Amino acid sequence: MGNSLGKLFTITSFGESHGRCIGIIIDGCPAGLAITEEALQRELDKRKPGIGVMVTKRAEEDKVEVLSGIFNGATTGAPVCLLIWNKDIDSSEYEKARFLPRPGHADYTAFMKYGGFNDFRGGGRFSGRITASLVMAGALAKKLLNLVGIEVLAHTIAIGGINATPRTFEEIREKVDRNPVRCADPEAAEEMVRVIEKAKQEGDSVGGIIEGVALNVPVGLGEPVFDNLDGDLAKALFAIPAVKGVEFGSGFSAAVKRGSENNDLFIIRDNKIVTTTNNAGGILGGISNGMPIVVRVAVKPTSSIAKSQETVNMRSMEGTSLTIKGRHDACIVPRAVVVVEAMIAVTLCDFAMRAGLIPRVVK
Repeated sequence: MGNSLGKLFTITSFGESHGRCIGIIIDGCPAGLAITEEALQRELDKRKPGIGVMVTKRAEEDKVEVLSGIFNGATTGAPVCLLIWNKDIDSSEYEKARFLPRPGHADYTAFMKYGGFNDFRGGGRFSGRITASLVMAGALAKKLLNLVGIEVLAHTIAIGGINATPRTFEEIREKVDRNPVRCADPEAAEEMVRVIEKAKQEGDSVGGIIEGVALNVPVGLGEPVFDNLDGDLAKALFAIPAVKGVEFGSGFSAAVKRGSENNDLFIIRDNKIVTTTNNAGGILGGISNGMPIVVRVAVKPTSSIAKSQETVNMRSMEGTSLTIKGRHDACIVPRAVVVVEAMIAVTLCDFAMRAGLIPRVVK
C-alpha cells in the first residue's frame, strides 16, 4: 500500500477524481499549532485554475472542510482530517471510453494492476485532482516550519521551451503571484502564456519546469543511507502526477563538468561555514548542509489533448483511435507550483521533527 508518506509527520491521501470527495489525514502533527480553515483555504486557492483559454473548464469550489484534529483554532495532537467535496463532476466521456486507455495516462497500468476494478472516471486515483489534498497537508507543514524559520518557495522557470531568467529569492516572493503562470520573470511569463494558448488552440499541450527552494534549513537534516534527504524529497515530488524528472543543484549538468567546476568550496562568513557556490543544491551525502535547498521538477505536457491519437480497446483487443473531449488544462505547470511547495514542506517537516527541531506541543 502506498498512500502514506513520512515517519513522524505522516500524511495519508484518499479519494478519487470523480468520487464523492478527496482528502488527507495528517498524523503526528504537534498540538497547539494555530491554524484556521481560512489559512488552509488561502493556500489551496493558489492551486485553482488561472485565466483564459489555458485552463480547465472544471470549476470546483475546493472548499476545505475540517473533520478532526483542529479545535478552537489550534491543532489538538489528534490526526488531522481535511476534506474537499467533489461537486463539478462530468463522467460521461470517461464512461464512453471505459476500455480505451488514454495515451500518456495511467488508465492501462491501473486497469491491469487492479483487475479493472479501479475508479477510472477522471483518472480516478491517478488524477492531478488528488494534489489538492497534498496542498492542504503542505499548509500545515509550512506553518510548522515557520516556527523554526524555514521558508519554502517555488516558481515556474520554464514552459514550452520558454525559459525564465534567474531571479533572487526576494523577487520570487514578490512576483510569483502576479501572473497566471506563477513565474517571477514578467517578460518570460507573457511568452509562456502565449505558448500555452497556442497549444490549446491547436488541441495540444505543453510541459515545463518548476524550481523549489527551501531557505534557512539547518545543517543535519537527513538519515543516510536509505532515508537521505534528497531521496525522500524526490520520492515526495514524484508523487505529483506528471512529474517525470527531479534534480538538485547543478543536477544533470554536473555530469559534463569537472570536479573543480562542480565542487562547492567552503568558506567562513559571519562566523558560519558556508559554500561559495551551491551546485550540491543544499544537500551533501543525503544531509542538509545549511545552504538553500534547490530542486527542479520536470512536468510533462498534459496527457489529455484534443488531437486524435492511436490506442487499443482493452476488451476487444483491437486497435482504434481516441479523441479526448474532457475538460483539461493545456498546461498544468502553474497549478503544480504550490503542490511542489507542499511536498517539499511535508518532507522537511517530517525530517525536522525526526531531528527534534519541532516539539510535540507548540507553545
